[in-house]
Amino acid sequence: MTAAGVTAAGIAGLLAEPERLRVLAAIVLGSHTPSAVAGATGLDPRDVARAVQRLNAGGLVAVAGGALSVDTDVFKEAARSAAPAVEPADHGVADPGVAAVLRAFVRDGRLVSIPAARGKRRVLLEHLAMSFEPGVRYAEREVDAVLRAWHDDYPALRRYLVDEGLLGRAAGECWRTGGPVL
Repeated sequence: MTAAGVTAAGIAGLLAEPERLRVLAAIVLGSHTPSAVAGATGLDPRDVARAVQRLNAGGLVAVAGGALSVDTDVFKEAARSAAPAVEPADHGVADPGVAAVLRAFVRDGRLVSIPAARGKRRVLLEHLAMSFEPGVRYAEREVDAVLRAWHDDYPALRRYLVDEGLLGRAAGECWRTGGPVL
């Protein structure tokens, strides 16, 4: 339940009837009296009254001094309460500082951005370096393909990896030169 007592399922149920949906839409769009709602929707005044009564009982429409209004915060609260809890991603690291950096910059297996702070960028680059097997030489296009899966700016990632001493690069080939080994 939300603070107002209205759930997302309750809202869906209230708006499942076309007449109630039309009445709510008319109120949202500026019809603040039952007669104005009837005029905007083309519904019979009795149907409008029944819909307003049901929407009011359900917590979607408020009636004060004959004026109708919709509290849109009810919808926000219902959406928040219905949203699934997001579990923090487990990137397989024991160090809480490293895990925090990875949670901040990696979503669904991709980088959301490249950190500007060198320390955070180094943590992230060490994580990316583990995508490459030590002792294996990779054609530059293979490195690009791996890094492109992480982020669209794969040339910057490759450059950072080389600059930080995590990848070596010569004659169109790259190889892993640093970073943790699992």
